[in-house]
Amino acid sequence: MIITRTPYRISFVGGGTDIKSYYAKFGGKVLSASINKFLYVIVKKQIGFVEYKYRVNWSKVEFADKIDDIKNPIAREALRYFKINFPIEITTIADIPANTGLGSSSAFAVGLVNALFSLKNIRATKYEIATVAAKIEIEILKRNIGKQDHFASSYGGLNVFEFKKNDIVEINPLPISLQNIEKLQNNLIFFYTNLTRDASKILKQQIKLDFNKNLYLQKIKDLVDKFEDILITGKNFNKLGELLHLNWKYKKKINSEATSQEINKLYNQTLKLGADGGKILGAGGGGFLMLYANQKIQNRLKKKLKYKNSFNIKIDTVGTRLTYYDQSL
Repeated sequence: MIITRTPYRISFVGGGTDIKSYYAKFGGKVLSASINKFLYVIVKKQIGFVEYKYRVNWSKVEFADKIDDIKNPIAREALRYFKINFPIEITTIADIPANTGLGSSSAFAVGLVNALFSLKNIRATKYEIATVAAKIEIEILKRNIGKQDHFASSYGGLNVFEFKKNDIVEINPLPISLQNIEKLQNNLIFFYTNLTRDASKILKQQIKLDFNKNLYLQKIKDLVDKFEDILITGKNFNKLGELLHLNWKYKKKINSEATSQEINKLYNQTLKLGADGGKILGAGGGGFLMLYANQKIQNRLKKKLKYKNSFNIKIDTVGTRLTYYDQSL
């Protein structure tokens, strides 16, 4: 039996420039962090008599004798990629619901790839794990998503990821003091919009670039250096909310499906209550709203928005990891 633990991620600025149609022409850059909300993948090689070769436990329970018959697309293609032709059971346990903007599908892909590498007795690097996971979701399954989630979940920590035109990804951990990390964590709060969505569908129209989309994607990419400078120097921390607000403003210009009247109403309400700024995480259209606000304003927000589930985070520094390994069971 093998168990992996993989963190979800939050993307601060630069999202959208990690999509290949953009970075292959202009290069991409994203500043993101993995957080202390996790997805666990349990993989067990079955020994002895089994009724079905493959069992996959996710939002439903699947039984199949052929890989082609597995409905879960990531599980199906990961098993095919690793040439798993023996009885196996896969189970997932998640801290956060799927399709909520925290990179859940990519966390699952990363955690499963990590587990299957271990099952094959291959000591893979975090870069290899992220690359294979991204290949499965983007190249094999043809999902309209970027690569940042796979690398954020794989590496952990607070990083700037640079997506080169030649498909190489450069990982730049940020040299930030513990004091500044604490300040960042303490000023972030997340509210659930009670809406779920399919990121691939939301991003479908964004893949096809034009002059205006490129213009706003460049503006989004330019925010990365500004955000990074504040985190490292500790100066003008109150400007982080403004940068998140700008990222959200530009994102809506690129993709109208990233928002809705309901989301706009909620976000504007939080600004009136004192939040410095924020954004819908992931592709948009639902999921979690991340806000930058001091503790006093956070208490006000939680009181006024008590009908919305909320949480705070700590930054995970480990990334995907093996938490249990025993091939004899």
